[in-house]
Amino acid sequence: MGLTLTQLTEFFASQSIPCEVDGDGSVVVSSVATLEDARDGQLSFLSNPKYEKELAATRASAVLVRPDVKVSRKMNLLRTPDPYAALTAAIVRIHGYRQHPQWGRSAQACVHASAVIGEKPNIAPGAHIDENVRIGRNATIYPGVYIARGCTIGDDVVLMPNVVIYEGCVLGNRVTIHAGSIIGEDGLGYAPVNEKWVKIPQVGNVIIGDDVEIGANCTIDRATLGSSVIGNGTKFSNLIAIGHGTKIGEDCLFVAQVGIAGSVGVGRHVTMAGQAGVVGHISIGDNAVIGAKAGVTNDVEPGLIMLGQPAVPINECKRQVAIVQRLPQLKNEIKRLRRDLDQLMKQVGGG
Repeated sequence: MGLTLTQLTEFFASQSIPCEVDGDGSVVVSSVATLEDARDGQLSFLSNPKYEKELAATRASAVLVRPDVKVSRKMNLLRTPDPYAALTAAIVRIHGYRQHPQWGRSAQACVHASAVIGEKPNIAPGAHIDENVRIGRNATIYPGVYIARGCTIGDDVVLMPNVVIYEGCVLGNRVTIHAGSIIGEDGLGYAPVNEKWVKIPQVGNVIIGDDVEIGANCTIDRATLGSSVIGNGTKFSNLIAIGHGTKIGEDCLFVAQVGIAGSVGVGRHVTMAGQAGVVGHISIGDNAVIGAKAGVTNDVEPGLIMLGQPAVPINECKRQVAIVQRLPQLKNEIKRLRRDLDQLMKQVGGG
């Protein structure tokens, strides 16, 4: 069902998002789309100024924009200081979240007799829940999920197809793990003995806090001793690898292909961009930002923005890049100076 623009602004107000209608508040929108793809009856948004040209050409019925945005034609606008936050709220209100199939507790799921399952389970055929597992209320468990013995799973957890939770791991409330991710596999623990690698038993576990979302095909190693920890509210994209014994703070955000070695301490609200890599046994402070492809080899102070290989503070990295870009010019200048010096030496010698 659609909403008028006036109704939508009222909903935003209930979410503490200020917004005003600039146009016809009776216009109805029933879905959300990009500026380029939007059509009549759809809501779009502009949060990045570089897309202002698309704003002029969009066919959307209304567009979320900042208060200072100017348009070259008559159109319905919803003016808000944070269009992206308003867009998020609009998508939730209009489209809602993914609706899961409802299996109840399927008879085709393999659930050990000792497992304790909370109220309103939604367990698909082909899921496998081992002995002494405890699962909270409203769990949604898709086909192919394997939960090993002794795991504890909180309320409102969603495990997408083929997720594997190794023995003894702990998941908090409202955790979502996407397809193919593995929690609690053995870390890279081997001792060099007589030029051979002897496996060290990985007897720890993984603890995942509340409100964590983990993308597809991620891996989180269990600790050799103790726990690998993912803090409350942290979000992973796809293909994230976390080494054994590493502890990630609350509300971090990791983009695809981030790799963190073992025994790393990551503070709260740390952002790591795509393909960033972190060596083992270092610390990264609160609110730090690690740029794309950065290779972190030393401790990072809180709040720093790091970039490069090896990673350095961003301003230093920019200076390094500027120097590298000038290398061809500097090479030619050195050649010229050498020629001038050779000529001067000949003159001095000849005199």
